[in-house]
Amino acid sequence: MNAEALRALEVECAQRHAEFCKAGLALDLTRGKPAADQLDLASHLDGALQGDYRSEDGTDTRNYGGLRGIVEARRLGAALLGAPLAQVMAGGNSSLTLMYLFVETAHLFGLGDQGPWRDDAAGAPKVLCPVPGYDRHFAICEQLGIEMVNVPMLATGPDMDAVEAAVRDDPSIRAIWCVPKYSNPTGCVYDEATVARFAGLPKLAAPGFRILWDNAYAVHDLEPDPPHLAELFSLAKQAGTEDGVVMFGSTSKVTFAGAGVAFMAASTPVLGAFEQRLGALMIGPDKVNQLRHAKLFPDMEALTSHMRRHAAIIQPKFEAVQEALEAGLAGTGFATWTRPRGGYFVSVDTLPGLAREVIRLAADAGVKLTPAGATFPYGRDPEDRNIRLAPTFPPLADVRRAMEVFINCVRLASARASLQENS
Repeated sequence: MNAEALRALEVECAQRHAEFCKAGLALDLTRGKPAADQLDLASHLDGALQGDYRSEDGTDTRNYGGLRGIVEARRLGAALLGAPLAQVMAGGNSSLTLMYLFVETAHLFGLGDQGPWRDDAAGAPKVLCPVPGYDRHFAICEQLGIEMVNVPMLATGPDMDAVEAAVRDDPSIRAIWCVPKYSNPTGCVYDEATVARFAGLPKLAAPGFRILWDNAYAVHDLEPDPPHLAELFSLAKQAGTEDGVVMFGSTSKVTFAGAGVAFMAASTPVLGAFEQRLGALMIGPDKVNQLRHAKLFPDMEALTSHMRRHAAIIQPKFEAVQEALEAGLAGTGFATWTRPRGGYFVSVDTLPGLAREVIRLAADAGVKLTPAGATFPYGRDPEDRNIRLAPTFPPLADVRRAMEVFINCVRLASARASLQENS
């Protein structure tokens, strides 16, 4: 745009922004939570057991014990994660808890014949973080004092040239975080070549290196013919790197977000070492809830059918986001964005240096967005441009209204920045 057009755009957007600010809006696109009507889909969890609390092997799920969970729940986890049943643990409601405890164990106590990360002769431990990425992964490392190293996220997954070079050159790198399907926040799915390179990664790294494979959105497809994610566990077994893969997942966005079942999969020695640590913290998970979920999803067909109903609720919201982005920003050069085929987020990149300003303007107009920098370690986006949109929780009308405000804020901030740059 020339200066005259930018000035006209700035005036127009500033006027609209003032109108939005006066409207008293209170809209929220911050966190990827299921909407109430999604939670309602699992309401028949209540009463699913009909007073019969025994699992298929006769275990009374109301009692103590069973640290790895009941076999029915572990079978569900194996199907979700693409891992052997014998190497799957079913836990409580939070995969984040399992991830934290696993990293804490590796860092402070060690796993099996691998000593604690903090005592490694190679130096203070580091973890690779594909960016933009998941803020709660970063929070785990930050709380434990583990240094994080950014690696770029591509449309096919992490930049594997950068990942392989990093682990080859620096033995203090102990792990890498991954969300391999519908990655948070970009929505990308790691392609087969990327997954194959991950299977070989532990051979390039120092002993005890772990791939932290958080497959949180394994079944969260928006389309009837979803993209395929290659099975890392089987590829790692073929490559002889099975000890380097640790998988996580849950039903938290499948049934009740606060009362789902979490899963972890790892090689037999790694899972056994982790189980020893877990045994000091708890006697067993909520097996009653595990049994409820196993009754609700006796097989993958039942789970897939359930997730189609989720997609029917949230797909229109994702379409509303894409329609607004296309109508308001396509061809302007002010932003780029992802078009995910599943998951819970859309990632938008503004012009460099404008994410914080866009988020500030949106807040003034009554629209809450995820804080700038949240998708980078330590909350620092080096280019200040990435914004994560989470459209699942609000009603569709609120998503559309919030996107009107968001688009106007991007246009306003971009016009002002461009005018200043050209002045």
